Amino acid sequence: MIQVGDTLPAATLMEFVEVEGNGCSLGPNPVDVRQASAGKTIAVFALPGAFTPTCSAKHVPGYIENSEAFKAAGVDEIWCLSVNDAFVMGAWAREQKTAGKVRMLADGSADFAKATGLTLDLSARGMGLRSNRYSMLVKDGKVVSLNVEGPGKFEVSDAATLLAQTVA
Repeated sequence: MIQVGDTLPAATLMEFVEVEGNGCSLGPNPVDVRQASAGKTIAVFALPGAFTPTCSAKHVPGYIENSEAFKAAGVDEIWCLSVNDAFVMGAWAREQKTAGKVRMLADGSADFAKATGLTLDLSARGMGLRSNRYSMLVKDGKVVSLNVEGPGKFEVSDAATLLAQTVA
């Protein structure tokens, strides 16, 4: 499992972009994790699935509500990762109104989750291999803090906990 002090693994996430600009075309676009995190401070949080109850009602809204506080604390971007495809993440972004606040990044084949060792097997619930619920603060591609939830828990990966670690 990835640890504090480790560099993020080489992986490509996908992001659905609805508005063309800054060299980005419409539709899913690749996001090279190492390239996108270089020279930036990023609040990353991951969750088992888009549109799931805890993720939609608590996890994502907390980061949206605290997006300005994260920026004031020096965070350049907030990333939400989930083992879903870019189209699902794009639809969830619209539903959650994340534009300009949280980047909704798809880890469709769980490559990033596997590379970090932060997978969660939800096959018994019909969801297959997913990402564990966690948050991490990343500076220039290195993990500065990491908060991994226990099975079925939502206690340490919330926005308030990561924000406190960001300003500490």
